[in-house]
Amino acid sequence: MSTDEPAVARRGDTIDDGTHHPRTKGALRERAAAHAAAVGAEHFPLVPVEEIEWEVSTRMKRSAGIAVYDRDAEQVTIRLSWDAYEAYGWEEFARTVRHELIHAWQYYERGTADHGPTFRQWLDPLDTDRHCERYAEPRYWIVCEDCGDRNPRYRRSKVVERPERYSCGRCGGPIAVRPGN
Repeated sequence: MSTDEPAVARRGDTIDDGTHHPRTKGALRERAAAHAAAVGAEHFPLVPVEEIEWEVSTRMKRSAGIAVYDRDAEQVTIRLSWDAYEAYGWEEFARTVRHELIHAWQYYERGTADHGPTFRQWLDPLDTDRHCERYAEPRYWIVCEDCGDRNPRYRRSKVVERPERYSCGRCGGPIAVRPGN
């Protein structure tokens, strides 16, 4: 599978070093769509990849991408994180595009998506991962005082505000809130 198909972007939207690394959200959206079209043509010829809507978000902090299915419209939208792209660079981020494309295929084939067997069968052929690594530092850590389990939080929540009302999901021990880095 080739990952070097050319970007479809206006002049100035990509770095002029021959790598076609998008510099704007619009260029990233177009680059992701072009990459998905090439991958889809090879691996998912029955999926209408050209109908997928692409969005780039500057608010996403916990995931690099998400595929959303509107059942009524039979429309898949793939939303990508600009922060994840900036942290990873295009070569690594293209794995996220392929990951979300698997979910799009699942939606078109089954009407639902998950990380189960139908997803995992595509990990090696598409050279992608089941989950992405953290790219943003959490604002808070929820830490179990008994087993030491740590869970990131990226915004204030009920658990962050009142940890004494909650317990560790792993061992049932008390939890505390620690500041992120």
